[in-house]
Amino acid sequence: MSVLAVGLSHRTAPVALLERVSMTGEALVKLLHDVRQDSCVAEAMVISTCNRVEVLVTADRFHAAVTAITDLLGVHSGVPVEELRPHFFVHYEERAVEHLFSVVCGLDSMVVGEGQILGQVRQALKLAQRQGTVGATLNELVQQALRVGKRAHHETGIDKHGASLVSAGLALAGDLTGRRALVVGAGSMSSLAAVTLARAGVTDITVANRTFERGARLAESVGGRAVGFGAVAGELAAADIVITCTGAGRHVITPGMLSGPAFLLDLALPHDIDPAVREVPGVTLVDLETIQESGIGSAEGDAVRTVRDLVAGELRAYLDAERAAKVTPTVVALRSKAANVVESELGRLLMRVPELDERARDEVAMTVQRVVDKLLHEPTVRVKQLATCPGGDHYAEALRELFDLDPKMPEAVREVEL
Repeated sequence: MSVLAVGLSHRTAPVALLERVSMTGEALVKLLHDVRQDSCVAEAMVISTCNRVEVLVTADRFHAAVTAITDLLGVHSGVPVEELRPHFFVHYEERAVEHLFSVVCGLDSMVVGEGQILGQVRQALKLAQRQGTVGATLNELVQQALRVGKRAHHETGIDKHGASLVSAGLALAGDLTGRRALVVGAGSMSSLAAVTLARAGVTDITVANRTFERGARLAESVGGRAVGFGAVAGELAAADIVITCTGAGRHVITPGMLSGPAFLLDLALPHDIDPAVREVPGVTLVDLETIQESGIGSAEGDAVRTVRDLVAGELRAYLDAERAAKVTPTVVALRSKAANVVESELGRLLMRVPELDERARDEVAMTVQRVVDKLLHEPTVRVKQLATCPGGDHYAEALRELFDLDPKMPEAVREVEL
């Protein structure tokens, strides 16, 4: 089984197309299960954010898996696969691992270095774990990717280099001091928006959310006030700045709800705010397309180069460990065969020389075992070292051929390890 990543991101597709493909809730769960149920897929998880929709799987057939995943993305998004096909990216084996590490470090984000992707990938893994669609390979790979991401954010200046999407959007709003803000939604992005506004000097913050209690907790944390979702239309008239990220899947703010000048920041996919509000006099709408086109947070810097080096090093270490792990069952099978030969030959010896006392038997057994261990030590150590080189699998194959190992034995060892 090999790791495969297939999907669309802000690098390969227009944000308007990502909006149509974006999936949450039951739709995301259904896609996850349908991908996993394909005959060539062993494990699956889906990462769906405002920047990307990508499917990560382990598969035994490359072309069949790519076709299955792309077709399912078309079916579940309702977008014809012919329209999606030019925008898909496909990463396989080593490149898929490197891609995942880069994504979790924030190197592939619209705003380079943003830290929210860590939590988003963690949530994607938790969903796949709850749904039972991941196994040992993806669990270990994604956990390792999350550790790499933590290293990148803790050990480098990547967080300072890449502000969040909220900060990037608000950078286009000008001075925030003394302005009145309305935050629509109370999820992780909305929470980040409220905190960012408070730190920027906005002291009049209102939070509107469907679940009033959740909105009230967020409002209290930033010294603001909470209102029900039905009050959004009335609150718009008093707000200078409006930030939305509800995941409603429809427009919650339309042109008819606006009556005066305002700066609107829509961070949702699908969009919360009807793009037609740009026709309202005095209204400025910034959405993900605007941020993408602005280039804010996309520049290369020392921190980014440091993280790229970190990813390269972690990738080498991961691949070395994977290659060494692949040869381990063959080494164990070889030692098991040697142990069986020793046991068999000692049995024959004792039948031919039954007068040997217990002490002599133990000495003979220990001597024979030491001889076998010394003969096998160097080749087994070397084959593990050589396994980390490109084409290292061939050395395991050579061991199986030279020592006439039963092909089922290494597989049996591998199953026990899993």
